[in-house]
Amino acid sequence: MPEAGSGSKPLGTADRPRRRLLRELGFLYGTLVGLAWGLPLSTGRIGREGDLIVLSGLPKWAYRRGGTTVGRVYLTGTNVGPGVLVHEAVHVEQWRRLGMWFPLLYWLAGADPLRNRFEIEAGLEDGGYLPRRRPQRRTPAADA
Repeated sequence: MPEAGSGSKPLGTADRPRRRLLRELGFLYGTLVGLAWGLPLSTGRIGREGDLIVLSGLPKWAYRRGGTTVGRVYLTGTNVGPGVLVHEAVHVEQWRRLGMWFPLLYWLAGADPLRNRFEIEAGLEDGGYLPRRRPQRRTPAADA
């Protein structure tokens, strides 16, 4: 441990800016890969929803499940409902937070979306993995 007043930073703090830079570069790289993969294949609408770049009209073999987010690029066929876009925006934040660690950690979390912590964090209902719960209606008997 450095001596007090020596002007040295505690161990590990000098690595923080470097780690952040690596995460940001991983996020940028993922976004470029998503664009390089999706733009030539997209035959549908291309647009932005907040921080999410949406490429639709892709052939089914070009993405998994209803769609795949790579960096800030969402690749899909027609799955562009508002709930799904909220779900995919959470994946963008996961990519931003973890950089190139995200694909590996996602894979390690497992293929079952009901057990995958990244899908759970993104919202299973918004992602279409669970049916939407209907709001409970209050009955006069419940108020008594």
